[in-house]
Amino acid sequence: MFIQIEPQSDIPIYTQVKNGIMEGIVRGELVAGDILPSVRSLAGDLGVNMHTVNKSYHELESKGVIRIVPKSGAVICTPSAGEIPPSRLEQISEELRPIVVESLVIGMSEKEIQELVASIILKVKGE
Repeated sequence: MFIQIEPQSDIPIYTQVKNGIMEGIVRGELVAGDILPSVRSLAGDLGVNMHTVNKSYHELESKGVIRIVPKSGAVICTPSAGEIPPSRLEQISEELRPIVVESLVIGMSEKEIQELVASIILKVKGE
C-alpha cells in the first residue's frame, strides 16, 4: 500500500492517510477482506503519530469503509451490493455541495465541472 504524506499540505495528515487508503481501494490495491497494517506499523512507515493513523482508521470505520476487529486489526469491508443507503448519499451530497457551489461561483459551467470530476476519477483509478 502506497500512501504519500505531504507535510506542507493544507490537508490534515489524518485526512491524507484516509484518502490514501480509499484511493488504494478504488485502484484495486486493497480489496474487501484485506487487513490494513496495525496503527503502530503504518504510523512508523509514514513517520506520523499513531493517533493520526488511529483517527484515520476510525473515520474510515464511521464511513463503513473498514471494520475494526479487536486483536485482528482493520479489515476492508465489502462494498455494499445494490443500493447505497439514502443517508450515505445525503452525506456525500452535503460534502460535495460547497465544492460544486464554489465551482459555479468562479464561473465553471456544469459541463466543465462534470469533465473535471471525470478526469479526477480517471486519475484516482490510474487510467
